[in-house]
This record gives sequence, C-alpha cells and structure tokens, in this order.
Amino acid sequence: MSGPRPLVLSGPSGAGKSTLMKRLMKEHEGVFGFSVSHTTRNPRPGEENGKGLNRLPMLLGATLLPVAGVFSSDLEMSTSVSCPNESETTEKDYHFTTREAMEEGISKGDFIENAEFSGNMYGTSKAAIEDVLAKNLICILDVDIQGVKRIKETDLNPIYISIQPPSMDILEKRLRDRQTETEESLQKRLEAARIDMELSKEPGVFDVVIVNDDLERAYEELKDILSEEIQKVQEAK
Repeated sequence: MSGPRPLVLSGPSGAGKSTLMKRLMKEHEGVFGFSVSHTTRNPRPGEENGKGLNRLPMLLGATLLPVAGVFSSDLEMSTSVSCPNESETTEKDYHFTTREAMEEGISKGDFIENAEFSGNMYGTSKAAIEDVLAKNLICILDVDIQGVKRIKETDLNPIYISIQPPSMDILEKRLRDRQTETEESLQKRLEAARIDMELSKEPGVFDVVIVNDDLERAYEELKDILSEEIQKVQEAK
C-alpha cells in the first residue's frame, strides 16, 4: 500500500479520542480521510445507502469522504472483545449490505479486520483503505483492541496509537457527567475500559500510548507523533 501511513486509533469511551481527532483535523484540513463502511444493520431513520450517520471509519466499498468535523462529539464506544466504535457520532456514510455478502468478503480475505456488535457485522476492507491512501490522505481506522491485533497480522504498516484516561475514577466521572448512559450500559463501558487499559499495556501492541490527563499536552503529543505523515501529505499537494 502506497501513500502516507494509516493511523490506527484505539481507546475506551471517555478517553478523549474524538476531541483530540476533531481538533487535529480542523487544524489540518484535507490531510485525513475515512473510507465508506459496510454494515449488515438496517438503515436508521434518515439514512440512505451510501449516505448516513456512519459511526465507523472503516469497511468495504471505498468511497472517500471529507473528514472535517467528522467527530462531532466525544462519544467513543468502549473497547471490547468484539465491539466497533458504534456510538461515535459522525457524518460519514454506510453501504448497507447483507450478512451473506459480508461473510463472503471475509472468507475471500477482502477484509483487514471485522467485528460483530449487537448482532450486526462490521469490518475494514483492504480496498477501502487503499482508496484513501491512493488519494494521498492519512486513513484513520478507529477500532477496538481486537481489531488492532488483527490489523497487526496484515502488511498495512499503520501507526498504532492508544488514547487512555488517567484513571478509572476519572473515566467514570467523565462518563457519568455526560448523562447519556443507563447504569447498566455505563457499567458495561467501564468493564470494557478496564480490559482496554490492561491490554494497552502489553508490549508491542501500540507504538504510543497517550494518557489524556491534560488535553493540551495530549494534543501536542498526538500532533508530534503524526507530524511526519502530515508533512508528507502537505508536501505532495
């Protein structure tokens, strides 16, 4: 795969991932790209095939999308064993497909990673990523910890970054302050976050783990890590 290295971004809900990326993309417009996704879930009200409220920066059927403001709120889905970041509020598109078609693509090796959440399938295709990279943009893949491990089995060669909260207590306060969760869903997010925080400490999983205890410092660290790839895109324009 040619072009700038993709960015694999992971971390639990409430870590501040979306806030950091939204700021980065606002400062560097026309540098990052997301690929159009496929999902087996049914369209939500107002969604059309190829046009919707996509919450996954990944999947089959590559159509490049602008990403300015794609993260409209810091509502990441918690990392779990088989859970994509489905609660992200974004303005990307979905291609709605069938389980049979998705399973066939997976069996053919078309997907670089895939997951199932609430009975629906999601995944990232090689073609979708290549389409973004061919346009000389940094392709962002926002995946869970298992997705990270699957991508490591490929030749994609992305930059792996984990955004983590300072502590479980601070993370819980952030999530409770949102007032968007039932107690049951909150506890599920917290348990997923505990798993994510532990797995992120495994040697070799991530190139960098950014602890978001100070937004300005975390942002500067993220920007510094990506500076070389950002420069590649800007110089090619």
